[in-house]
This record gives sequence, structure tokens and C-alpha cells, in this order.
Amino acid sequence: MVDPIRVADVVVVGGGSSGCVVAARLSENPDRSVLLLESGPGYRSMLDCPVRDYRVVPMGAGSAYAQIYGVELASSVRSTTVRGRVLGGSGAVNGAYFIRGTSTDFDLWPGSWSYENVLPTFRALERDIDYDGPWHGKTGPMPVRRQPAERWSEISEAFRDAALERGYPEEPDKNGTGTGGGGVGPVPLNVDGGVRVSTAMAYLLPAWNRPNLTVESNTDVVRILFSGNKVIGVEVETEGVRRRIHSRRVVLAAGPIETPILLMLSGIGMADHLRDNDISVILDAPGVGSDFSDHPEVALPYRVRGSLHRDDTSPVVETVLNTGDIEIRPYTAPFDVLVPGSGQRDQVLGVGLMVTESRGDIRLTSDDRSDRPYIEYRYAQSVSDRRAMREGQAIGLDLLQSPAMSRLVVPLYEEVSDRSALAHLGTSHHLCGSCRMGGSDDATAVVDERGNVRGVEGLTIADTSVLPVVPSRGPHATAVMVAERISIFLAE
Repeated sequence: MVDPIRVADVVVVGGGSSGCVVAARLSENPDRSVLLLESGPGYRSMLDCPVRDYRVVPMGAGSAYAQIYGVELASSVRSTTVRGRVLGGSGAVNGAYFIRGTSTDFDLWPGSWSYENVLPTFRALERDIDYDGPWHGKTGPMPVRRQPAERWSEISEAFRDAALERGYPEEPDKNGTGTGGGGVGPVPLNVDGGVRVSTAMAYLLPAWNRPNLTVESNTDVVRILFSGNKVIGVEVETEGVRRRIHSRRVVLAAGPIETPILLMLSGIGMADHLRDNDISVILDAPGVGSDFSDHPEVALPYRVRGSLHRDDTSPVVETVLNTGDIEIRPYTAPFDVLVPGSGQRDQVLGVGLMVTESRGDIRLTSDDRSDRPYIEYRYAQSVSDRRAMREGQAIGLDLLQSPAMSRLVVPLYEEVSDRSALAHLGTSHHLCGSCRMGGSDDATAVVDERGNVRGVEGLTIADTSVLPVVPSRGPHATAVMVAERISIFLAE
């Protein structure tokens, strides 16, 4: 039997990378009741977690822990993007890559989010097993470690040697000074004790028994409820039963796709688009679902000469090369091994464009919560993006053809062109900025510098939706930092 009405001081929508942080932090106040709602499956202990294995990414077709969306990456290029749908979110099912954004990335944020201002939070959230000093934390909830070089897969070792042969510098600490100078080096990983440690494990499970914290999994939020412009709660559905939960504060942490969808279904978004979908307008906010950014990735497939050794502790990616706006990723196994259900048998070198001009939109296709949105990335539209993707292809092919790598592999294509980039185009699944943050002088921003949705009362966003632009490194560590800071603002 499901209670028809429930009351909580704070409702957190989404138990992913950000939502687990917010729920755990806000429930530190015993006088504040916190309800966390997660649409996917949950678990109560680390041993019960079904997505512990950091060596695989359970986001392929048929996964019980992922939500797959059809997308248009570029004109005539159809594909999919995936988000985690389990307690811990995408950070519970990804490749465990945990690199901070660089100081230059934060130059594009409001001044209160400068690198100088966010560095203390980065340090506080991490427990770096390999490094100490002014740039690192040693006592935070999130473990950070690197795969020891002596345990690297054969392809990772050859890739590093190839990069050094070609004159690229070493970058042993990619979470170092924050300058983002680049080079080849090991990937910081949120892995400890042979387990991928999501924020569900690091933050939420230790807080599970607090009497003021309730976690409900397998529960979909249908819409946010308002009285005028004030939040009064949410409507949810669990096992086909709908009910209302009353609260004067709702924190959206459903991720950069579901957060704008939920806002639009609740009447916050571009007014004409809402009316076209028969949704009553609460607030005309054109920035909702608009101008998101992500990292396009071009795959360079290769054939292996013989077989490649991969240690049984090898993560998805052990080392990367950052050079300019390009990140080259030597995946340690074919995707049909790393991503069960993907059906991709060739091993690849991934070429990510980490700073792009492309901006995309998320739009509803109806007012039905179960209908998938239309997601358009607009990759490779600008001259500079196409040029950068060609440059990245050339760098990747040069590394594959180097003495260190060519003894192991043969590229399956050697063309460097816009055509070949589009033929092998994918996405890094790093979508950010679909409800972006801005200062008081930024009229198009959806939220203010504290994550509060402008124009309504009682509604905050605390996930990567609010990032002004995708960082030039993967966004997981930055997502945790944002959730930590917004939790501090909400607790004041």
C-alpha cells in the first residue's frame, strides 16, 4: 500500500552522481527531513550493489541500469546517448574516469565559481591515494587512484610509449595544478578495493540509517507541483500508483536530460514549445533544454596483430593524451567486452574533441512522461570543430602508426577527412549545460549562481545541467563538486 500523500522538508529528484551528494549532505542536519527519489533500482549496501565492476560499463542494449535515448549527432548521423538509471546514476556505470575540469574551464563560469573558489571543494571531496599537497585532498568521501603502470594493459603501455616517442610530455598528475597543460598520463579513477565507488557508495550508504533520510528507488517523478510560482511538492508514480509529496524545497538532480524534461513537463521552458505540447506555462524560460554541450568522439578502429594482454584489474581506460583541445583514449579492450550488448567488436582509439562550438537542444515530443525527447547535438557544424576533429584523427592515426603501436596493431582506415569523422562519429556521453547557470547580468541563464531556478521559489538544480559549458575533461568530478557546493548553499 502506497501512502497517497507524504511530506518532506526537501525532496531530491534523482539518486545519481549529484543527488546522492545532496541528500547525504542535507540530511546531516537532523532537524531537516530529506526524501531522495530515484527512478532506477536501488540497494542498501556495497555488497548488494549490482554495478561494482569498474572493468565494464553496463550501459549497452538491454541493460537494467541505463536509459538509452535516440539522438541526432550531426545532420544525417543518428545514434544513441546513455544515462545511468540506478542508485549512483551515470557515475555508477561509467568508466570510473575522475578528472577535474581545468582552471581555464572555470573562467567561463560566474566569478563565484572561479577555480580558486572551487579548488577547496575539489580537495574536500576526494581521498587521493597517490598524491598529497596543496592540490589534493586525503580525507574526502571519493577515492581517487591511478592504475599502477606495472599493471597497465599492453595497449596502454604502447600508447604511452608512442606519445613519448612523438614528443608529447608526460603528465603524471591530471588533477594537479589545474592548468590543463596536457600530456600523456594515467587517468584518476574513482576506484577503491577493486570496486567502482559511486557517490551512492561514498556519500549515501554511510548516511542510510539516519532517521531523517528516506530513499525511494523505482519511483518516477511525473511533474513538479506549484502554487503560483512557489513549489509545493512533486507528483510521483511507483508501480503504477500515483501520489503527491509535499515539500517547500525541491532539488532537481535527475541529470542533464531528465532535469530539463521534468521542468518542461511541469510548465517551465520555452513558452511556445510548451504550448505546442499542450502544457500550461508556469514560467517562460527559453534556456531550459537549450544550448547544451558535449564532447564528440571519433573512433579509430584497428586490427590487433595476434592478441593483446589485458590485466584482470584493467579499467576501461588507464591513460589518456591531452593535447590542445583533443583527448586521445586507448580503450583497453573492444567495446563488446567493455560495454556488454554494444556489439562493437573492433578495438578502437577514441579521439575526443574537448572544447567545441557545437550546441544542442533537448525538446519534448509530447506531454506524456513516457515519450522520449528529441535530442539534437549539431556536432561538426562549425569550420573550427571540423578542423579540430580532422587534427585529432591525424594525431590518433600517427600514434597508431608509430613504432611503439604498429608492432601491435594495424589501423582499419587511414583517411583523415570530414567524411571519415562523420562515418565514425560518436559522443562521450558528457552532456552538460541544458539548464545553465549564469550571473545576475545573464538574462538567458536558467539558474543563478547558487543553483536556484530564476522566476520561481523553492526549486534548485544541482547536477551537470547547470554547468555553463562542458568542462575540457570528463565532467564526473566536476558534477560532485557542484553538488557539494550547492548543498552548502542550501544548508545556509
